[in-house]
Amino acid sequence: MTHTLVSGLEPPYYTAVFTSVRPEHPEGYAETVERMHKRVQDVPGFLGYESARTPGGIGITVAYFRDLESLSAWRDDAEHRAAKAHGREHWYERYSVHIGRVEQSYSYDRAADEH
Repeated sequence: MTHTLVSGLEPPYYTAVFTSVRPEHPEGYAETVERMHKRVQDVPGFLGYESARTPGGIGITVAYFRDLESLSAWRDDAEHRAAKAHGREHWYERYSVHIGRVEQSYSYDRAADEH
């Protein structure tokens, strides 16, 4: 789970929204996620991600990319593809992926507003 929000991105950019249902602590999951989070950092055009999970097992990760080429590079990454295949076999009960183009973006930060 991330503890900061991605903000300050200049539109247009793209999002990959991954929602999933999986057991609470599947074997090998945390290590794979950590490896994928490090790996995606090397994709040119990757802008950041946010992730959260409910106690009931529903998770959502939103990854931000500058353009469709960078998003496609991540989708086609061999290690990422192998992790997705392993996830379908061993971790996920179901998942959905939604790709979108962001035309407008804004944020609010109480701490910054108070200064």
